[in-house]
Amino acid sequence: MTQPRSYRYYDLLMAAFVCVLLCSNLIGAAKAAQLTLPVLGTVTFGADLMFFPLSYIFGDVLTEVYGYSRDRRVVWAGFGALVFAAFMAFVVVHLPPAKNGFMDAYQGHLEAVFGNTWRIVAGSMIAFWCGSFANSFVMAKLKVYMEGRHLWVRFIGSTIVGQFVDTSLFFIIAFWGIWPQEQLIAVTITQYLFKTCWEGAMTPFTYKICGFLKRAEGEDYYDRDTNFSPFRLKV
Repeated sequence: MTQPRSYRYYDLLMAAFVCVLLCSNLIGAAKAAQLTLPVLGTVTFGADLMFFPLSYIFGDVLTEVYGYSRDRRVVWAGFGALVFAAFMAFVVVHLPPAKNGFMDAYQGHLEAVFGNTWRIVAGSMIAFWCGSFANSFVMAKLKVYMEGRHLWVRFIGSTIVGQFVDTSLFFIIAFWGIWPQEQLIAVTITQYLFKTCWEGAMTPFTYKICGFLKRAEGEDYYDRDTNFSPFRLKV
C-alpha cells in the first residue's frame, strides 16, 4: 500500500488559512468601514474585505502546488471551524450574564459583535463553501488545460469565478428582501470588484509563494485523474 506523501508546509498553510478565515469573519465582518478614494469618492465597505480575500489566495496556492483534493481538505477544515465558531458564539451570547454593571454592558457588546442573524451566518458559511470549491475547481482545470502555463490567467480566472459565487450567494442569502434591490445589487457589485481587484494586485506575491513551495516541496500537482466531488475528504 502506497503511503501518502508528507509535506513540510502543507499543515502550516492549512492552519494559516483557517486563522485568516475565522478572523476575517469574526473580527472584520461586523464593522462597516469608510474611505475616501480618488475618483470614487467616499466608499463604504465591510472591514473584512481587507483580509478575507487572503483565503482565496491560499486556495489558489494550495491547488496550484498540492492539487484540488488537498485544497478540498483545507476548505472542509475551514468550514468546520466556521460552524464551531458560529455554535460557540450562539452559546456564549445566550448564556445568562452575571448580575453586575460590567456584565450588563459587556453582554450588549457581545450581542452586537457576535449576535449575527441566522441569515448572515448561513450566508457566510454557504458562500464560502461554494465559492472556495468553485475557485479550486477552475484553478485545477485550467492548469491541466493550459499544461501548467499562464499562471496569472489561472489566478485571475479562478478568482473571477470563485468571488462571483461567494459574493453573490452571501448577499442574496443574507439580505434579499431586507435591503432595497438597487442597494443590494450596488453593494454586491462593489464588494465583488474590490475583492477581485485586491487579489489581482496580489498576483506577483502569489507567484513568489507558489514558486517557493514548488521548490521546497518538490511538488507541482496536476489534477488529471482527480475526483472533483466536494464531498470527499480522501486525497
